Amino acid sequence: MSNKPPLTGDFPLTRMRRNRNDDWGRRLVSETRLSVNDIIWPLFVIEGNDVSEKVSSMPGVEKLSIDRVVKAAGQAVDLGIPAIAIFPNTDAKLKTPDAVEAFNPDNLVCRTVSAIKSAHPDIGIICDVALDPYNSDGHDGLVREGKVLNDETVDVLCKQAVVQAKAGCDIIAPSDMMDGRTKAIRQALDGEGFQDVRILSYAAKYASAFYGPFRDAVGSGGALKGDKKTYQMDPANSDEALREVAMDISEGADMIMVKPGMPYLDIISRIKSTFAMPTIAYQVSGEYAMMHAAAANGWLDLDLAMMESLGAFKRAGADAVFTYFAPVVAKKLLG
Repeated sequence: MSNKPPLTGDFPLTRMRRNRNDDWGRRLVSETRLSVNDIIWPLFVIEGNDVSEKVSSMPGVEKLSIDRVVKAAGQAVDLGIPAIAIFPNTDAKLKTPDAVEAFNPDNLVCRTVSAIKSAHPDIGIICDVALDPYNSDGHDGLVREGKVLNDETVDVLCKQAVVQAKAGCDIIAPSDMMDGRTKAIRQALDGEGFQDVRILSYAAKYASAFYGPFRDAVGSGGALKGDKKTYQMDPANSDEALREVAMDISEGADMIMVKPGMPYLDIISRIKSTFAMPTIAYQVSGEYAMMHAAAANGWLDLDLAMMESLGAFKRAGADAVFTYFAPVVAKKLLG
């Protein structure tokens, strides 16, 4: 079987540039559309009132107190952004080896979700389920004698998911990469009457070098002991991602996450074409920081690079993208 594209005509009868001659023509034949409905805004929350702190490694991104996150959610509503994702910067004094703060119904995330839902009931709220914001070892799971425990961690993740659902979370997003956690969380949610709360599984989350600025923002980087290669995926692997996704779908995942995004466009494409599931990409902190750094040095046009990168996710098959550019992109799309 030939891999050559079908012959559509020879020059000069066929001139491919004809459809590129003018703006309206390019828009008319554009194959990929990015809309405000395709973007999700990740937000970092901290304790305090009327407080914001800059994330030095992520220009334009701030950690916000709950009242300011509520205002940001209102901005998202006004811009037509369908959903926001909440990530906490937990006080170091609350981080313990057993990560009990993760399932405290009065923790920072739960109070934030409740406040947002009270003010803006129609926006979607996505909550991260993992223990790194609460674990004194900085890992996504419980650690014993240097080993990240799987089944014991899953038990805690279920408790965490339930308190988030009770606070008003719409989508539970386990990012921990423990085996079996999707089914366990589904059963825990259903057992508490939260059959309509969705699960966005970080099914293909790689042990990537692109997470550093995020760890600065949530305050887990300095606490991390070792690395996460025993539970996050090997960047060399592609077939393994399909197995991970297949398992999570069988366990009840409603949506699938690929993280990071740009270095793994091939994974997004394979997953979407294989499973036809709602597939979401995460344009992670390192991708965001790289573009800002290059733009600050005059090496690229930030707006053009931003839009091109998001278009690449859509072209690869992503249905939506987590991006820190969300409010800027939404304003551009709305004109």
